Amino acid sequence: MNSSQANTTATQATVAESNRSRIMQHLYHNGISSRAQIAKALGLTPAAISKITAQLIEAGAIEESGDMEGAKNRRSIGLRLDTARFHIIGVKFARSLVQVGVFDLCGNTLALEDLPPVTNETIGDAVRLMHRRIESMLDEDSSIIAVAMAVPGPYMRDEGRTAVVSSMLGWRDVNFIEEFGHAFRVPVFIEQDARAGALAHYLFDPESHGEDELSYFLVGEGVGLGVIERERIVNGALGAATEIGHVSIDVNGRPCDCGNRGCLERYCSTPAIHEMLIDEGGPVPGAEHLSHAEAARALFALARQGVAQAVEMVRLIGRYIGFGCVNIFNTFNPRLIIIGDIVSEAGTLLLDEVKATVRSRSIREIYDSTEIRLSAMPTDATVCGTAAVAATQFLDHPSMFFELG
Repeated sequence: MNSSQANTTATQATVAESNRSRIMQHLYHNGISSRAQIAKALGLTPAAISKITAQLIEAGAIEESGDMEGAKNRRSIGLRLDTARFHIIGVKFARSLVQVGVFDLCGNTLALEDLPPVTNETIGDAVRLMHRRIESMLDEDSSIIAVAMAVPGPYMRDEGRTAVVSSMLGWRDVNFIEEFGHAFRVPVFIEQDARAGALAHYLFDPESHGEDELSYFLVGEGVGLGVIERERIVNGALGAATEIGHVSIDVNGRPCDCGNRGCLERYCSTPAIHEMLIDEGGPVPGAEHLSHAEAARALFALARQGVAQAVEMVRLIGRYIGFGCVNIFNTFNPRLIIIGDIVSEAGTLLLDEVKATVRSRSIREIYDSTEIRLSAMPTDATVCGTAAVAATQFLDHPSMFFELG
């Protein structure tokens, strides 16, 4: 085969995969459709649709669903993509917290568990445990088509490593691609945690589904940002874009493990909240014996009860998050900012302070045209977002998952 023939073959394969993807996307977003409806929606010939759908049916990617009413009262056979039939293992690595779950293609949670808390000394044990747990889950569920992982940023996506993980530097030594990229019988996808959260809202959340200018502001054990701009995730050259947690809000402020000073993460993450509770004698008794998440949640519970010191601390945290939102406003100008992860559990008190801070520090026209809200997803958006990462690959590249001609 000469180079011209090879290029033609490659082009044909690319077009075929694109058309398969378009059909899968149509069925995913529109539900049961006839071949004629798909052909009209995608601008493909009925013959082309018949050929491609026959391949997808034979491969088990889609199925016929029985008769349906077509144009001019003619009977047609419906096609559907059974989203409940295909399962995804999702893993969230968040410093001391590791979660693993099973989801369907629509992000519905089928199982979810927390692994034992991780320290710098037990990171290797956590990685080995995850290998065993995933293998076990694959053995137990033949419907699993992929494993997807959300990892702290800044994540160097080509290298497979997180450049810095504040307060848990041992994660820097884990190369996620080498550890997990080809470790299992199904494809593995790895994404930065906040971007996974943004995808979860874009794909699964009815309140923000399809919003093409969306930012997910993760405030938990770390502080991160995932940005969808014109339907595309913002990554940057190395995969380290949108690292809002390492934007300085005080050039002379607290030192950060990244080498900067006054990083936002040092003021509103759960480790920062925990540190504040211990060092400043906060209202949570025995805070030094709690985990970061436990200490933060205890503070939020006291604030909801109206304990004055707790209320003031939550308001302070809200102001810091507001500073972050102002930076998001001025850098990305999204239509929607969704605040999620552990700190969002502080609720309305936190959100009101965030909005008040942003209102006083931002351009009025931008403030008036931007919605800021707390995540309303039933499962943490980051771990659920791993399913969105895998589902996106499933729909975009069906030949990765099925034997297709």
